[in-house]
Amino acid sequence: MKILDRYVAKNFLIGYAIAFCVLIGLRIIIDLFVNLDEFTEHADLGALVVIKNILTFYGLNSTLYFRDFAGMITVVAAAFSLGKMVRSNELVAVMASGVSLKRVIEPIVILALLLTALFVIDQEFIIPPLADKLVRTQDATPGQESYDVDFITDGNGSLICSPSFDPATATLHKPTIITRSKIPDSPIWQVTGRISAEKAVYNPQTRRWDLTNGRLTEKDPLSGSKPIASYASDITPKDIPVRRKARHKTLLSWRQLAVLAAQAQQGAKIKDLRQLYAQKHSRVTEPIINLTMLMLALPILVCRDPKSMKSAIMISFAATAGCFITTFICKMLAPEADTFYRIGFWAWLPIFIFLPIAFIEWDSMKT
Repeated sequence: MKILDRYVAKNFLIGYAIAFCVLIGLRIIIDLFVNLDEFTEHADLGALVVIKNILTFYGLNSTLYFRDFAGMITVVAAAFSLGKMVRSNELVAVMASGVSLKRVIEPIVILALLLTALFVIDQEFIIPPLADKLVRTQDATPGQESYDVDFITDGNGSLICSPSFDPATATLHKPTIITRSKIPDSPIWQVTGRISAEKAVYNPQTRRWDLTNGRLTEKDPLSGSKPIASYASDITPKDIPVRRKARHKTLLSWRQLAVLAAQAQQGAKIKDLRQLYAQKHSRVTEPIINLTMLMLALPILVCRDPKSMKSAIMISFAATAGCFITTFICKMLAPEADTFYRIGFWAWLPIFIFLPIAFIEWDSMKT
């Protein structure tokens, strides 16, 4: 069986490489066609700079495209490899030798598990360190980005805002920091003071923001204001571009989401907490859904008649697309749920629907 396993695995990996290049390439081409004018806003810098900007942007964002299409890539690869075997009547010959179809597709399932592990590595270990670069828009030039900061909560419970943040110099311009303390035995936070400065520059050695002309004004009017040289915070320059928008939470790792959820329980908005819980659920459900899509398609694709292969591919893609669309809709609905139990329900609903169907297909597959 080693020869057959190697042959099936080789066909599947070739199909995976082709599907990866086609789907990711198509995604890049469509985005480039729509946003080409955004890239050319800085044409005065020269054609080489624009081309380098385009290559850098899509090189980094390919990690996101792989995350989004990993399940579909696996299904297309399976359709490619099995379609090739059906077209040349190889499956009939294999079955005539007494080998079960389930045994034939076993290498595909094993490789799919390994590629799912690659998906998890991409989500948890590759994307989070690149998060501050992945939030960059098409019209931004690397090294010249500027972001507004609208009340980010740090580990101290303080709220940080600034009209302009320069990631190249790690500088907050005219920052305002609202310091708060939590009322004992209560989820309510109270304001204790305000820090203002001309600018704040992050010092990685001390893990503090060094303030220029910083002033601390305490809540007590009798205390007045006093100078302050620096402010200690767990918010770093790499965190600010990601934390400033709720949709960027998809770029964070499980550990980072857990830290934010713990902080959110101590005083953040309920909507933010729901988004965090929805993301935490999705980190568990997405690998399972990717495997479910493959399990939906495989029993349909192992047909023995070459004439019915086209219809089998169409049906398998329709089933996979149904799972993909349902998952997308549930991801949209999960953060809007009014209870945390319903967040989990929406996150796991595609698995509850399609995984039993996949098992029924698998059990009824004629071998």
